Amino acid sequence: MSELIVELNNVSIFQKESLVLSDINLAINKGEFVYLIGKTGSGKSSFMKTLYGDLPLTQGSGSIVGFDLRTLKEKEIPFLRRKIGIVFQDFKLLPDRTIQDNLFFVLKATGWKDKNEISKRIDEVLEKVDMKTKGFKFPHQISGGEQQRVAIARALLNDPELILADEPTGNLDPQTSVEVMKVLRDINANGQSILMATHDYALLLKYPSKTLKCDGSKVFEVVQKSA
Repeated sequence: MSELIVELNNVSIFQKESLVLSDINLAINKGEFVYLIGKTGSGKSSFMKTLYGDLPLTQGSGSIVGFDLRTLKEKEIPFLRRKIGIVFQDFKLLPDRTIQDNLFFVLKATGWKDKNEISKRIDEVLEKVDMKTKGFKFPHQISGGEQQRVAIARALLNDPELILADEPTGNLDPQTSVEVMKVLRDINANGQSILMATHDYALLLKYPSKTLKCDGSKVFEVVQKSA
């Protein structure tokens, strides 16, 4: 029996008063790689925000990595976010500190104390994304693709059960997008579940996988036509 990592039943998502998405029923299993597609403004970001606790779930029921989204309290959100890694389109690296210090900051903020353990973990995640030699650099000294690799490394720090990647290739050229995608696929091959919002259909064709679509205030699974 496969283990559910995300489950939503009859969920509606609101931004303040306005309904963004309604009647969502879906399940994501541990180890799956799932795309979330849809036009700009179709609700992809609101959907992601609901999953990582930025938007409260007020209608329907849902769970993610063992947390009940309906009863999620403010003080539980940091614990939820230790079990999920989030990768943003615009990297969100701190510009005034080196790559290593960016990662150090996250580990300290999530409760790591031992300096040796911290630097060992930083080395491990940078190695996973092939950035181990760049740790001393500042974000502005590396390319966009490299910054996104670091952002992925940051998402991996607490060995999350699920990675939410919100348009991770949105600011990258096609070649760099493919490189970042390979990093994400490798991570998924090692057993980490990934939900990736994208409007890059070239990637979907190149790396087909389970696909959810936001359209007309609904979210549904798209059956991929085989070539």
